[in-house]
Amino acid sequence: MSQSPQDLLQQLRIERADRDLPAPRRRWPWLVAALIVLVALVAGALGWRAARAPQVQVATVQAPASAAGSGSVLQATGYVTARREATVSAQITGRLTEVHVEEGEHVQAGQLLARLDDSQAKAQLALARANEAAARAALGQYQANATLARITLRRERTLVDKGLASRQSLDQAVASAASAEAALADAREQIAVAVAQRQVAEVNYDYTFVRAPFAGVITDKAAQVGEIVSPLSAGGGFTRTGVATIVDMNSLEVDVDVNESYIHRVHAGQPAEAVLDAYPDWRIPARVIAIVPTADKAKATVKVRVALLQKSPRILPDMGVRVNFLERAAAPSTVPQGVLIPAAALIDSAAGKVVWRVRDTRVERVPVRVLASFGDLRQVGGALRAGESVVIRPGANLRAGMTVRVARAAQE
Repeated sequence: MSQSPQDLLQQLRIERADRDLPAPRRRWPWLVAALIVLVALVAGALGWRAARAPQVQVATVQAPASAAGSGSVLQATGYVTARREATVSAQITGRLTEVHVEEGEHVQAGQLLARLDDSQAKAQLALARANEAAARAALGQYQANATLARITLRRERTLVDKGLASRQSLDQAVASAASAEAALADAREQIAVAVAQRQVAEVNYDYTFVRAPFAGVITDKAAQVGEIVSPLSAGGGFTRTGVATIVDMNSLEVDVDVNESYIHRVHAGQPAEAVLDAYPDWRIPARVIAIVPTADKAKATVKVRVALLQKSPRILPDMGVRVNFLERAAAPSTVPQGVLIPAAALIDSAAGKVVWRVRDTRVERVPVRVLASFGDLRQVGGALRAGESVVIRPGANLRAGMTVRVARAAQE
C-alpha cells in the first residue's frame, strides 16, 4: 500500500543512539608498555647471565728476562740522566716581550724561543748603519782630492823640468799629494771602523733573540712575558737567569751507583739491561759506557754510566731505573723464545698442553708447548704474547667463547 510523505520522512530520520557509537580504542599505549616490558626482560636476562658467569683468576703473560748463558752478575739502581741539557738564557739583560714555547714542546736547533725588548738595540743598529753610509759617501770626496793632487803633481814636475815653474811650487804639489793620499787612507780606515761598529750593533740586536742551541724538548719554562732576564743573577729574585730548559732526548743514559765492594764485576763495554720503575715488564738493552774514576766516600759507591741501546718516548729524565749487569751478551741463537706463564695455567688435553686465554671477558683455548721450567713459571711457545692474560687453575666448566668474571691473581 502507498505510504504517506510523513512516513517516508520518518524512515529517513537518524536516531541519536546511532550517532553516539563508541570511538575505536587507541593501541599505541599498549605497544609502548609491551616494549618497556621487553627491554626489562632483556636487561634482566643479561644481568642474570653476568651473575651466573664463572669467576676466574688470571695472570699476565711475561716476556723472558734474558737469554740463557747471559745471567746477571750484579744489580744497581740509579736514574735516567741527559748528557745534553741546557738552561737557555739571553746574553744581555732585557725585558721579555715574546715567549714562543711551552713545556713538552719539541724544538729544533736555532728555533726562536723568546725575544727581548729591542728598541735600544734597533736604534743603535740604525745609527751604526748611518755612520757606515756617511763614511762611504765621504770616501768619494777624498778619492777625488787624491786624484786632483796626483794630477797637479805631475803637471808641476813637467813645468819644473822645462824651467817654467819654481822648485817651491813642486814641493807644494808633492806635499798636497801626500796629504790627499793620507786623507784617503784615513777615510778607508773610517769605513772599516764604521763596518765594525755596524757588526757590533748587529750582534747586540741579535742578542735580543733567544734561540735553541740544539734540538730537544722543553722541560721547564722559567720566564714569562714582561719579566727581566739576565745572564747574571742580578737584581735578586726579580731577575730571571733562564728562559727555558731544553733536554736532548737522544742523549739520555743511566747513572747508577755501584757499591765499591762489587765494582770489580763491572767493566766498560759490558752488556746490561735496564728496567724502569715505571715499566717493570720492559727490559731495555744497555751497555756500560764508563766507570767514573772517583768514589763517594759518604756512600761507599762508584758512579757508572750506562748507555740505553733502545730509544723510546716513554724514557724520561730523572726516572728511577734498575740495571742488571750481564755476564756476556746473548748470542743470536740464544735469543729468548716464547713467554713465561704460571705453571698452574697449563692443562693437559689430548693434543698436548693448552691454556685458557681471556680476551674481552671471553675465554679461548690456546695450544702451547713447554720449552723450559723456572720454579713456578714455565717458558712456553705458541700463540701467546707478552701482556695477555691466562686463567690460573681453570675449572672443567670452561667452554670456548664463554663469558667470565676476571679476578687478577697476585704475581711476583
